[in-house]
Amino acid sequence: MPELIKKRSRKAGLPPGSLIHIGDKKKEEVKITVIDYDEGSFQEKAIAEIQECFTFKDKPTVTWINVDGIHKVEIPEKLGECYGFHPLIIEDILNSDQRPKMEDFGDYIYIVLKMLNLDSRTNNIISEQISLILGPNFVISFQEGHEGDVFNPVRERLRTGKGKTRKMGADYLAYSLIDSIVDNYFIILEKLGEKIEFLEERLVTNPTGNVLREIHSLKREMLFLRKSVWPLREVISAMAKGESALIHPSTGIYLRDIYDHTIHVVDTIETFRDMVSGMLDIYLSSISNRMNAVMKVLTIIATIFMPLTFLAGVYGMNFKHMPELEWKFGYPMIVVVMLIVAVIMLFFFRKKKWL
Repeated sequence: MPELIKKRSRKAGLPPGSLIHIGDKKKEEVKITVIDYDEGSFQEKAIAEIQECFTFKDKPTVTWINVDGIHKVEIPEKLGECYGFHPLIIEDILNSDQRPKMEDFGDYIYIVLKMLNLDSRTNNIISEQISLILGPNFVISFQEGHEGDVFNPVRERLRTGKGKTRKMGADYLAYSLIDSIVDNYFIILEKLGEKIEFLEERLVTNPTGNVLREIHSLKREMLFLRKSVWPLREVISAMAKGESALIHPSTGIYLRDIYDHTIHVVDTIETFRDMVSGMLDIYLSSISNRMNAVMKVLTIIATIFMPLTFLAGVYGMNFKHMPELEWKFGYPMIVVVMLIVAVIMLFFFRKKKWL
């Protein structure tokens, strides 16, 4: 949270619509690709200069422009000028700390999503902001620039012509991209579920300090995941209602299916959060039980030594007239008595099942 406030403070005092990249620079070069298609044709090309995209604006085919890397402000700015996007949209695209949302501007719809992946080194969740702009015959997507994305299945369907994507409009393409992101959430949840199960086993067998740190780390991940996914319900619900002319009623049916998946994801996240909170309670209970067991042993030892200490104290007094002190077998006898008392007390504790 302090890092987020620090990033936003860079815009303090600037007027609305000021174009400044807020976020981490993921890569040096910005990669731009264009896929243009209809049912009978397909074209895919890498773009060196952003002006090359402008020729696709008025084509009757469906065009998908993907910008991988948002740190070069002039690229979203020039696309916005060409397609007539509101300056506040370009400002939001450059700010990678947006929450998932949807804004309908009539001629186009602006959508913000969070694409989640697992870091291959740390196995922690990493988030990448995806900005989609849906128009009558185009979809423009902006990615922060992480290595890889979840859109390859969509690209492959477009290349091969399998499925309905090539036969449908830009709204169905936007649906396909959103569906890929939501489907990937289930993969993330599956990995988190395995991590929770493994941690539960360690919690029962060996509740060490390392387990506590992992529980806290997992709790932060669940909060981060909830923050990334929870607002998506509103986004999908608003799109599925079909109030925008840009979304065909037939696509609305598929969007409602995504909405069901999103609800499932949110419910699973809430279940995992409860499980992690329960694990923290179990850890504290385990530590308390372990402490109680130690105190129990120490108490039994102290209780056994109480009568022994009493006997030793009695015969340690410096009175002259103590006949047992002059007795030949006085010392071995008192040792035997102490052992008998200790054995009797141990037998009593075991009978009471205190041992």
